[in-house]
Amino acid sequence: MLTVEMQDTIDEVVAKYGNNQSSIITILQEIQGKYRYLPEAVLEYIANKMDMSSSKIFGIATFYENFSLKQKGKYIIKICDGTACHVRKSIPVLNTLQKELFLSNEKHTTDDLMFTVETVSCLGACGLAPVITINDKVYGKMTPESILELLNKLREEA
Repeated sequence: MLTVEMQDTIDEVVAKYGNNQSSIITILQEIQGKYRYLPEAVLEYIANKMDMSSSKIFGIATFYENFSLKQKGKYIIKICDGTACHVRKSIPVLNTLQKELFLSNEKHTTDDLMFTVETVSCLGACGLAPVITINDKVYGKMTPESILELLNKLREEA
């Protein structure tokens, strides 16, 4: 269910880019930036607002990997499992993250919506392997110990 505040936000974003269907990706990106994901009700509202079919909006939102229909945490941790990172032991770092945050390969976001952990094929920083990003900030040469220190620091900041 959409709040009046959410409707107002969406209305502002659509007005900013015009009610032009060629702007839909930019509109979805900006709205996801505000909510960290695209709730189904938001997609329905945008479809109505822009006179598009719901299936077209859902098709766009599910086609592009950067869009998420699932709620994400305040801190989005992406851990690289590309060749360089894998060889330099990214899996023990991932295992430590999952154990510490009570996550699994099926459950990616903590119950308190503080952390989301995702594996990616490459972050483009092979010289820093194993590498992670947290909200797009790069951290290299990670170890199970250093990821625990980083998590504790993030918890203190929250």
